Amino acid sequence: MRVGIVGGGINGLCAAWQLSLSGCDVTLFERGVLLAETSSASSKLLHGGLRYIENLELRLVREALQERGWWLEHVPAHTSRLEICLPVYRQGRRPAWQLKLGLMMYDRLAGSFGIGRHRSVLKEALKSSFPLLKYEGLSGAYLFYDGQMNEQKLGQWVIGQARAAGARLIEQCPVSRVGVDGVIEHANGCDQFDLVVNVAGPWVCELNQVSGVNSHHQLDHVRGSHIVLGREVDRGYLLEVPGERRVFFVLPYDGQTLIGTTEVRQDLHDRVHCSCEERAYLLAAYNHYFSSPAGESDIVDEFAGLRPLISSANDPGRATREYAIERCGQLVSVFGGKWTTARALAKKIVREVNHGVH
Repeated sequence: MRVGIVGGGINGLCAAWQLSLSGCDVTLFERGVLLAETSSASSKLLHGGLRYIENLELRLVREALQERGWWLEHVPAHTSRLEICLPVYRQGRRPAWQLKLGLMMYDRLAGSFGIGRHRSVLKEALKSSFPLLKYEGLSGAYLFYDGQMNEQKLGQWVIGQARAAGARLIEQCPVSRVGVDGVIEHANGCDQFDLVVNVAGPWVCELNQVSGVNSHHQLDHVRGSHIVLGREVDRGYLLEVPGERRVFFVLPYDGQTLIGTTEVRQDLHDRVHCSCEERAYLLAAYNHYFSSPAGESDIVDEFAGLRPLISSANDPGRATREYAIERCGQLVSVFGGKWTTARALAKKIVREVNHGVH
């Protein structure tokens, strides 16, 4: 079967890899450079999504935890286990019992794919265990584990796997139309496929719309920005934004400190960048918790990505992180998707292809 894929982000590349392994003849079209858009601007985590438990997205959390374990086991050169501190402050929006319950569920959902169970830190050990944190108001803390990746190197590993399996990956080739008849019109001409997979990330709905294809799902385009400080941090931290229920990460990365992320809706065609307001927002959140404050001069890098979230809530923080696969004739469209679950999503695309054959 000849399969054409539109989109060279991590979900498209994993689809090309898995479809090629299943015996399909795969050609992937990327309008720019592979992995240069949303997939290059993540928090560098391979995680189950502890906060998704609050939205009761238990299926997604379980799948992501299993996939986290797969990446860590099979690509250890570019992934690692990361210890993360979840401190409990008296003024926090979530009481200790609620955090404990969430961590217990996180461990349980991981099952045999767990990489270490959470544990509590004794109150008398808080100050010595977390010397970087402000101690005032700190009433407890938990430690748990997630995965971290070298995003660029892991992405290149996936590209290598896809090519080794036989996939053709064509860069600098924008696609102008996809058809339910299996046609892809692109910068180099027009090709007929047995099946087309539109996995263009934030642009999936727009491509379907200009192609005259109706979609049952719609996307919210949410910008997630990060800043990087030129200082080291001893472990990862998961913290509440002061005065809000949303959370943010402070993470060690390449000897520096990665802080993120924000959630700001924006138009698909606006420039994706970390705004001055977001930079100030992240700095203020960091300085609320850490005893050595950071200023603008401490920021050595910043980046932002546009996340395609399935429209489900007015508040982007409450929007589902699930993904969806929709089929119309010989066109399969993918809505949403995350780095951690890209391989699992690709396997579902393979099943969709096989189901269509039979």
